[in-house]
Amino acid sequence: MVQRGRTTSAQRFLGLQLCGWQWRGRRLGFRMWVGRLVLSSLCLAGGWLLAGCACSARDAEDPSTSASAGAGLAATAPSGQGSAGSSPATKSSASGTSAFSAKDEAVIAMIDQRLRVAWEQNNLRPARAATDAEWCRRVFLDLLGRVPTVSELDAFRSDKSRSKRRAWVDRLLGSEYADDFSKHWTTVWTNILIGRTGGRQGRSLVNRSAMEKYLEQSLREDKPFDRLASELITAEGSADPLGENFNGAVNFLVEKLGDGGVQATAKTAEIFLGTAVQCTQCHNHPFNEYRQNQFWEMSAFFRQARVERIPHPERENRQIGQIVNRDFAGEGRTLYRDDRSEIFLEVRNGKFFDRDAARQTEAPIYYELRNGQMQVAYPVFVDGTALAHTLADRGSEYGNSGYLEHVDRRQELAQYLVAAREFDRALVNRMWARFFGHGFTKPVHDMGPHNPPSHPELLDKLGLEFRASGFRVRDVLRWIVLTEAYALSSKISRGNRKDDPALGVPPQFSRFYVRQMEAEQVYESLLVATQADATVSAERQGQTRERWLRQFSTAFGTDDGGEATTFNGSIPQTLMMMNGELTRLACSTGSGSFLDKVATSADLSSREKIKYLYWAAVAREPIAEEINICNELLASRDGDVVETLQDIWWAILNSNEFILIH
Repeated sequence: MVQRGRTTSAQRFLGLQLCGWQWRGRRLGFRMWVGRLVLSSLCLAGGWLLAGCACSARDAEDPSTSASAGAGLAATAPSGQGSAGSSPATKSSASGTSAFSAKDEAVIAMIDQRLRVAWEQNNLRPARAATDAEWCRRVFLDLLGRVPTVSELDAFRSDKSRSKRRAWVDRLLGSEYADDFSKHWTTVWTNILIGRTGGRQGRSLVNRSAMEKYLEQSLREDKPFDRLASELITAEGSADPLGENFNGAVNFLVEKLGDGGVQATAKTAEIFLGTAVQCTQCHNHPFNEYRQNQFWEMSAFFRQARVERIPHPERENRQIGQIVNRDFAGEGRTLYRDDRSEIFLEVRNGKFFDRDAARQTEAPIYYELRNGQMQVAYPVFVDGTALAHTLADRGSEYGNSGYLEHVDRRQELAQYLVAAREFDRALVNRMWARFFGHGFTKPVHDMGPHNPPSHPELLDKLGLEFRASGFRVRDVLRWIVLTEAYALSSKISRGNRKDDPALGVPPQFSRFYVRQMEAEQVYESLLVATQADATVSAERQGQTRERWLRQFSTAFGTDDGGEATTFNGSIPQTLMMMNGELTRLACSTGSGSFLDKVATSADLSSREKIKYLYWAAVAREPIAEEINICNELLASRDGDVVETLQDIWWAILNSNEFILIH
């Protein structure tokens, strides 16, 4: 595809130099090294190389108001460019059955008001509003995990109603885009609950696809988050569909119950309470209020749960994991055994009672202090509520019992969990961080007095509103994407320059913080933008996706289940984007491919074809300088439109602008 000996512009555009990019002199966590193409001409023209999101192309020519190929592209788009579900391009507006309510409006107004107060207190002037195209691309990526199609962009931009953003958010959260929404958020929650490597190791008891199917069904049902959390924490049955009493929710805990439930305790607290207690299993936390006894008292709730392994019926040397509830006598004690030589009876209300019955059913666990002293622990929630106190009205033998006839400890834990204020605040904080790049605390799973939130009143109020909604996560998503802050430009100005969390200051959200797409978002966006899988079988599509994602995740094999992703601007990511299988498919010019349809479209001029590529990938038109460079490249290719478009498309897909959410 790349030829030497061409004109100066072609060399500028298609040289073999390396182009490094560092946004405004500060790291975004990655550095893009692009070989084979010098993207400097294209990126500088678009304002992305030196200014990051201070995008001169979009400042000079607002896609929302400029004359563009957008409207024409929807009508003359090559086949295959449409939305999930019915095509928005066939509708005059995005209006329809709206789920937006007066309550939603009040919550959004509350968020806007509290953020404005914070801006004033910090002498910040918010960035200008994002353009329609910027906001549309942003919200599709955050809600559906992919960029919008050209026809979706065109339908949104051509909608002149004042409430179109509300209407489109309702559509994205509704039945029309249910497949895309559930697919994306299934991936998000699977990664949160079992990690990117969970179920991908050879002998893992986790069945990743079963976890995904459980979550997908829960999302389609719009299952309240308190119910979802309870099901995950109390799940019993087989982790694999081929086992007895199959329950996909089992996959959350099936590999976390070893070593006395250490990982079950740590991950439950981290995900559902926003508290980091991992290191307190060995000692009191040196920098916060968490104590070692709290960890083991929380761990005691999981001691009735057992993981049993059975042979896999179809795969040799593989096992299926299942979680069962069993009576727990306590560490160092034997079930159903009474070693007492004497039994003392006492009279209560005219009846005889075994005085020491409670001690016989107590199921203690033990942990060691740093000085070697052993301590006993019974189930106590992190707020200090002891199970023995909660069940005291049933009898003294119930609260600390390990016998299921007396108490199901995980069921009690689930009730404590969803009733705690940390539960609603943790979810709100996590979702806010996903949409803005920064939560109210850093990290989101370490909330507490030692790590005060940037906006404590806002976090608390949002948590209460989430609780009042019946724990509907979709409501939280709707509130966030319709806020004023979410609709701001990512451009840095003199008025908001000091609002930079990268410098260690608390985020104030006076502009939209640029962040890199996750690996799954890039993958889905490449498919949507390029139809790279249009000529590939369904079986191969699944294999390609799994292989593509697997290469970026590494499990450390540590006791805390640590893992890392190399999808962070590293060399593996860059090489994949430059030369990977998906990129080759995306840039294919074979019959029926995306580029073939664009290149051979009789309804599009050469200029419009170039514009179409820009709209498909980065949701904007090319500016004049970029058009000139592309035209010079076309001339250097002796008018070969297909080859020229192939090089332009490859360059756009490898630009920072494509891979960033801005």
